[in-house]
Amino acid sequence: MPAPPSTAWLLVGALLLAGCGSASSSSSGTSTASTQTTTGPGASTALGFEGVSLEQGPALAPASTTQTGSIDGIRCGATEQVAYHIHAHLAVFVNGTLRALPAGVGIPGSTAELTSKGPVAAGGQCYYWLHTHAPDGVIHVESPTQRIYTLGEFFDEWHQPLSANRVAGTSGKVTAILNGKPWGGDPRSIPLSPHAVIQLSVGAPAVPFQSVNWAQTQL
Repeated sequence: MPAPPSTAWLLVGALLLAGCGSASSSSSGTSTASTQTTTGPGASTALGFEGVSLEQGPALAPASTTQTGSIDGIRCGATEQVAYHIHAHLAVFVNGTLRALPAGVGIPGSTAELTSKGPVAAGGQCYYWLHTHAPDGVIHVESPTQRIYTLGEFFDEWHQPLSANRVAGTSGKVTAILNGKPWGGDPRSIPLSPHAVIQLSVGAPAVPFQSVNWAQTQL
């Protein structure tokens, strides 16, 4: 049931106060002159609470497959970490159609509550260092130490497969692009560096790179 407007804004405000709307460790990255944050097939003109366009289309996989144990040395803690806080963006196209990265990946037990700025993950048992708050493609890296995590570690937290021919529940040849350049290696090894823009195309056609205007956000 949709949250009433007052509750919705309190929810969004609480998340922003928690530090998820700032980029204390981020650096400038790929940008575009577009007035929308993301462009191309499946992009939305509606901005989420993070200032990034909400991804349209069915969820790539349910956020609920996230569990609670330590994964790849990454723990699920009672609070979000703030020592190292950056953001990356992931867009996944399946046979040319955008699939949404759901809110609440890496926040087991959370639910996506509808607010005036779109769905936002609320509640949950704990927070993994890699997680999502909204279906806008933004992956939050909030770690107790500074290090570069990988896309494979994010999918491991999610308990979803990622390989050269699998992305979550979809299968086919995976074409990867990082910051506008083709990625020829294992997609699992793609780094979640500050303001990285990652795009995966499963099957055909491989969608041209869609940039992200980080300057338009508060991330």
